[in-house]
Amino acid sequence: MSRVMLITGSSRGIGASIARKAHTEGYEVILHGSKESQHLIDLSNELSARYITFDLSSESDIRASIQKLSRIDVLINSAGINISKPFPLLSMNDWQKIYDVNVLGLASVVRNSIEIMQNNQGLSRIVNIASVKGTYSAVGRIAYASSKSAVINMTTGLAKELAPNILVNCISPGFIKTDMTSSTWSERIKKQVDSILLGRMANPEEVADLVLFLSSEKNSYITGQNIKIDGGFGIKNE
Repeated sequence: MSRVMLITGSSRGIGASIARKAHTEGYEVILHGSKESQHLIDLSNELSARYITFDLSSESDIRASIQKLSRIDVLINSAGINISKPFPLLSMNDWQKIYDVNVLGLASVVRNSIEIMQNNQGLSRIVNIASVKGTYSAVGRIAYASSKSAVINMTTGLAKELAPNILVNCISPGFIKTDMTSSTWSERIKKQVDSILLGRMANPEEVADLVLFLSSEKNSYITGQNIKIDGGFGIKNE
């Protein structure tokens, strides 16, 4: 029987790359989007994969959707939102939106998924997608960065509480070449990319490779870790 992988935020970007990689490695992939979109439908058809939709800011929506699933071996929390503004312009509503999705939504997905995962035989796995911004903030990204710091901290706590039957790890990508990156390109970002030790942004497929390793049976002894995949950007000033 194929192992089942649920990937939140998998209609585009990193989540979609993880879904494609998982499909090639024999997983039964369950896609997710906040709502039905053409991207989600097209990827579902491409991979012959089913999909579910729920709003990550709605506890009842999350629970109703995940309860329809009978099996989850691997959970990938890839969904998230970013609101980029200077700190004085960030409203409390902006903070609430980010935390509702990136922190509270993730917690709700995990809580509802482990009810299913704990019935599995053998090890199950959870991989959270955070950001290098979660270990150091940046101009205009304070709310987003602090939410990703919470995800990193939540990862270690979950690893302790869910051991030994569920391995929980976190990946913190740096600059990744996606549609979103292209649409937000600026001179400031160009300077940051130029300072990456490897001299380029990562492809989403490189992130997917790391996620699939942590999700696989090859990983039987790594838990509670936050692994940066940033081309050396985070150590440039060390």
